[in-house]
Amino acid sequence: MRRNFIFPALVLAAAAALVFLPFAGMRLISLEVVFHPFSGVEADIFWKMRVPRTLVAFLAGAALSLSGMTFQAIFRNPLATPFTLGVASGAAFGSAVTVLLGATFTVLGISGQSLGALAGALLTIGTVYGLSKTRRGVSTPAMLLAGVAVSFFFSSLILFLQYLSDFTQSFRIVRWLMGGIETVGYGAVLGLLPFVLAGGSAVFLLRGELNLVATGDDIAASRGVDVRKVHTILFLAVSLMVGGVVAVCGPIGFVGLMAPHISRILTGANHRRLAPASALFGGAFLALCDTLARTIIAPAEIPVGIITAVLGGPFFLWLLLGGSSEKAIQ
Repeated sequence: MRRNFIFPALVLAAAAALVFLPFAGMRLISLEVVFHPFSGVEADIFWKMRVPRTLVAFLAGAALSLSGMTFQAIFRNPLATPFTLGVASGAAFGSAVTVLLGATFTVLGISGQSLGALAGALLTIGTVYGLSKTRRGVSTPAMLLAGVAVSFFFSSLILFLQYLSDFTQSFRIVRWLMGGIETVGYGAVLGLLPFVLAGGSAVFLLRGELNLVATGDDIAASRGVDVRKVHTILFLAVSLMVGGVVAVCGPIGFVGLMAPHISRILTGANHRRLAPASALFGGAFLALCDTLARTIIAPAEIPVGIITAVLGGPFFLWLLLGGSSEKAIQ
């Protein structure tokens, strides 16, 4: 009975986050100012900066949460995250290359650094998929090992590029690696939305198969699930979604670890309920973290990746030592 009220509560919490968080900041903006036709600068700040930033944070949080939930089910590992297969490292390498080359162009409002990050993420996805493919299809253990190897490889290349860069370039690389949501206008929202819709749709359509895959490949196959096909579709869809998020926001850690587990505690392990709950909770969670990041030491701003890391470190230890969420997955 308690879980029947959880989903409506999450819907209300997500709606409240989208509606009320844009009003918060260095200065609170009143409702009268927002809708007044001659309110000037404060209305521009609200509609052109705070609203799109909140939308980007919500979309990114929902995508990372869904991705973490999916990888935890596929690998049957409660510590799996959206960056387990090295997408963040590949995207960071692509971003570092554009910084070192001094790329300052934009395409459809998307910076060259973001496009470089997306190219690096796509390169990682293709490499991991190619390395993990066996004669019989895509092997899940091989995929995991390939992702770890590729992640270490690109991390080494990033260190090499930092060594070659000057102080300004090195600072830009390090700052991007912290993760952050800094957007003006709705270009980032429109750039991120197709990735989230495509990847999220794949996860939602395969929620029933995820329930079976999480119990084991043999059991899923005995129930008529084409395990390798499901793994391949989810791997490509979710990795592309993560690549889009990282290209826009940088690597924001721990959201894909914390949000699915908290949602699992609230709704149970059934992915038909867990998937929408994870999306709603993850979106509201990252939007709230981003609001804290831009208000705690205002007028300065903390990268939101630092906020999520501060929260995620203790959560990771609790998860590692407690093991309660691993039982929920199984």
